Amino acid sequence: MPGAAGPDGVQRLAEGLGAGALPAVTMLSLYSMHVGDAGASELAAALGRGALPRLKRLVLDDAAIGNAGLVALAPAVRRLPALERLYLTESPFGDEGLAALVAPPPTAGAPPPTAGGLAKLEELWLGGVRTQITDAGCAAIAAALDSGALPALELLHLHGTPASAAAQAAVHAALVSCIESRRA
Repeated sequence: MPGAAGPDGVQRLAEGLGAGALPAVTMLSLYSMHVGDAGASELAAALGRGALPRLKRLVLDDAAIGNAGLVALAPAVRRLPALERLYLTESPFGDEGLAALVAPPPTAGAPPPTAGGLAKLEELWLGGVRTQITDAGCAAIAAALDSGALPALELLHLHGTPASAAAQAAVHAALVSCIESRRA
């Protein structure tokens, strides 16, 4: 039953997850559950404490996560070493949240970023009519693909976003180029 845990159910769950919590869990699905920005921040904190260390699939579809929530969640998601599939469709985040996920800003004086938790990411689902990714977000994804930040990506879903067909085609071309370079 959607919403049965109450509006703060995800926050309460995340607050209860400590270091090493649920070590055998490889999939977490919060489909059509209101996570929101507050829940995404709490989930990020739990992942930062070492919860769900073997997570391979994270489903946050139709979860009401905006830019602030995805910006908070992105660093923790990138530190998930086993993450293979990430589903973020039908949430109202846009270019800012997406850029935080795929192209984090460099830290002053730090060496160039290496592929962290996104090194094994094979599927990234971002589409949907609620998702607010525009051409700028597509440019961030294409740049991340070109830079090698998503080295294992095989499938990228952007259908239904406000991004133009040309911008989506450019992302698709960058993905194909990335895949072909791995196979060469």
